[in-house]
Amino acid sequence: MAQTTVTSEALVDREPPSRWAQFRATLGAWGFMAPAGVLVLVFFFIPVIILFVVSMTDLSSSNFSEPWTFIGLENYARLFRDKFFPKILTNTFRYVILTLSFFNVGLALVLALLTTHIERRAGFFFRMMWLLPRITPSVVYILMWRRIAHQPPFGIINQLLSPFGVEPRYWLFERPWLFVILVNGFVGASFGMILFSSAIEAIPRDYITAAKVDGASTLQIIRDITIPMIRWPLLFVTTYQTLSLLTSFEYILLLTEGGPGLFTTEVWALTAYKRALKTYFGHNQWGYGAAWGFILVFIGIVLAFVYLRVFRFNELVQEPKIDVL
Repeated sequence: MAQTTVTSEALVDREPPSRWAQFRATLGAWGFMAPAGVLVLVFFFIPVIILFVVSMTDLSSSNFSEPWTFIGLENYARLFRDKFFPKILTNTFRYVILTLSFFNVGLALVLALLTTHIERRAGFFFRMMWLLPRITPSVVYILMWRRIAHQPPFGIINQLLSPFGVEPRYWLFERPWLFVILVNGFVGASFGMILFSSAIEAIPRDYITAAKVDGASTLQIIRDITIPMIRWPLLFVTTYQTLSLLTSFEYILLLTEGGPGLFTTEVWALTAYKRALKTYFGHNQWGYGAAWGFILVFIGIVLAFVYLRVFRFNELVQEPKIDVL
């Protein structure tokens, strides 16, 4: 049988694809991207444009029946003049950074590493248990936490600590941020845990076996093999969970309503909701609430670009280099 040898000169001498072939390839690529592009256009870009337009008006009617006029940047100026603006901004960053680092990424990664280094069925069982906070209805989940931290003499914490001489307290009132972060963190950790577990399971066993043969410990394998090979899931989870935390307020609203007190645990998204739909002044403020919401969108876009640079996204999606001999 004759052996065919392909040299680099032969590859170089090949004619480039015709314009029709290039057009078909380009058309096919755009065709595959079109559905996702339409969804992004309809459900992100157009709503953002509408949000910005509304933020430039004095719209305050709940049914859009009252006339509204264009007022420029007045809502944004009013926002930055708000005396509670620094407190709400600080609350937002505290909530996002602590919940993200300790739970949504940190605890999720620890759970994924632990459950993938034990017997497979046991790991599956523990991951299933950690999904319970996510699949539990929000109201039921928050009622459970309220029962745990209820005011004295009630509350599970008080009942557990009273035999040890600890004075009963209203834990939710005294430590509101602790419970806000715990409530949201236990829900967020399950999402990252599933993705990290799948990514770790997908790492070729040959790498792990070769490292063990060379005498590498489990911690060295995690540091030098596992973590570098799941950079893509780390990027996705960190970015997605950051944006999710920036825009989430459901559990905070149900647990503390932004209190106790005035703006103690109120975050940016909750403020935008209250300003637009549930105001302290008895009427809707669509324009003012839209201004709060648009700035939140802008912050999210900036953070997404920062993550893409930090995780070196271009290198993650770079095509593999194949040497032709």
